[in-house]
Amino acid sequence: MEALIPLPVLLPLLAAGVKLAIGARLRRVQGAISITTLAVNLVVSAVLLVQVDTHGPMVARIGGWEAPIGITLVADRLSALMLVTSSAVTLCVMVYSVVSAYDRQEDVAPMAIFHPAFLVMLAGVANAFLTGDLFNLFVAFEMLLSGSYVLLTFGGTPSRIRAGATYTVMALMSSMLFLIALAVVYAATGTLSMAQLAERFADLTPQVKLLVELLLLLAFAIKAAIFPVSGWLPDSYPTAPAPATAVFAGLLTKVGVYAIFRLEALLFPGGPVGTLLLWAALATLVLGVLGAVAQADIKRMLSFTLVSHVGYMVMGVGLATVAGLAGAVFYAVHHMTVQTSLFLVAGLIERRTGTTSINRLGGMMRGAPLLSLLFFVPAMNLSGIPPMSGFLGKLALVQAGLEVGGVLPVALVTAALVTSLLTLYAVAKVWGKAFWRETRADSEGRQDAGEEQVERSAVTIPGLYGPTAALVVLGLAYTVLAGPLSSLTERAAGELLARQPYITAVLGPR
Repeated sequence: MEALIPLPVLLPLLAAGVKLAIGARLRRVQGAISITTLAVNLVVSAVLLVQVDTHGPMVARIGGWEAPIGITLVADRLSALMLVTSSAVTLCVMVYSVVSAYDRQEDVAPMAIFHPAFLVMLAGVANAFLTGDLFNLFVAFEMLLSGSYVLLTFGGTPSRIRAGATYTVMALMSSMLFLIALAVVYAATGTLSMAQLAERFADLTPQVKLLVELLLLLAFAIKAAIFPVSGWLPDSYPTAPAPATAVFAGLLTKVGVYAIFRLEALLFPGGPVGTLLLWAALATLVLGVLGAVAQADIKRMLSFTLVSHVGYMVMGVGLATVAGLAGAVFYAVHHMTVQTSLFLVAGLIERRTGTTSINRLGGMMRGAPLLSLLFFVPAMNLSGIPPMSGFLGKLALVQAGLEVGGVLPVALVTAALVTSLLTLYAVAKVWGKAFWRETRADSEGRQDAGEEQVERSAVTIPGLYGPTAALVVLGLAYTVLAGPLSSLTERAAGELLARQPYITAVLGPR
């Protein structure tokens, strides 16, 4: 089974190379290669999850070289669960992108560029989840960022170039900080293997450990869009094509969050920055949702809620308990799915009407009832309406915060509840204006320009409903399967905080 571990990284890279060789020819073959690759990735990830949940962490040693000399890929419950979720999400997004006109308009940008960049980015995401080495984690970040640069600027419009410039600057700053941290770590310990570092950090002085932890946290916080280094995201994501924005929202920030999960639990358990993480979570929750409430554009509103709800995951890490970390992992799985589905719905709205401004929209409930339902269900899930998975994840984090007790954890619980209510207000405002409000054209029974656009795109839109609906249903499935999923996240959190199963799997019995 160890031979399966590299496949989520290798298969997308192999498919990207084949698609580049094909070029702009054979569009149907291009789409079939992408969808088949991601479907196989989903199956492989599911098999890995079952295996590691049954038998414990598994390790693949690339080239047969033992750690710390060689590259090791490690599958445990946390990495396998994130792989399964990301594979399911990206499969739906890929089906959406194949149908969508975004990657078929060769006068804007060829399909031959979109799909390889998408696949390289996904290989980087999988590599980040599986790597057992800090330098390979840096390589994984650069892989996913190189693909995301292309997707963000896809089409070369002025707004996308501006957004891409902002995104690139922030990504390079994060990479620079990460490299500096790697240099300090290697100089202090002589290794970059995370399993070895978990043992050797105990011998470092507190000052060096604190310096390394702060450098790594800052680098990962930029990627995860945690306050105060989150301002770049709402200006970057809304400009990209719908498939790219959706996968950015679902995966890229979660890679940064995953790195923080692994960093704090494996390398710095009980470190001195737990309080700092709680303060960062509080600020991210509140300021992000206040930004969402102030928006009049659906994609910008969703971008701010994306920033805000990262705070829930950071909250779980900062609590540093099994219950807190389990709640954070559960919420990450929920958020990857629900946030992606909402951005796909926003793409459908823009495609149907030509805008995502709620001041220019109206009457969607009457004119597009299915589309309205596809927005309403994940919007309520994101807001935390009982008994949906968003509610269950937040409930787990609130309970974990109250169990820890103290002024700051209780204040953070209060902020989490307020954030949930303000998220509901933000999505209700969109629902009221864009979907429920009757337009003058509706009341007079006339067709407006938006309705004429509906007729022109009626052939392609139905094909986009399928993958969007699949993600919405998957988000609801987390509610039905909340018991097994919660048990799995608890086992993942316990294994992560125990540390020894990971270290023993990589380095062998000591």
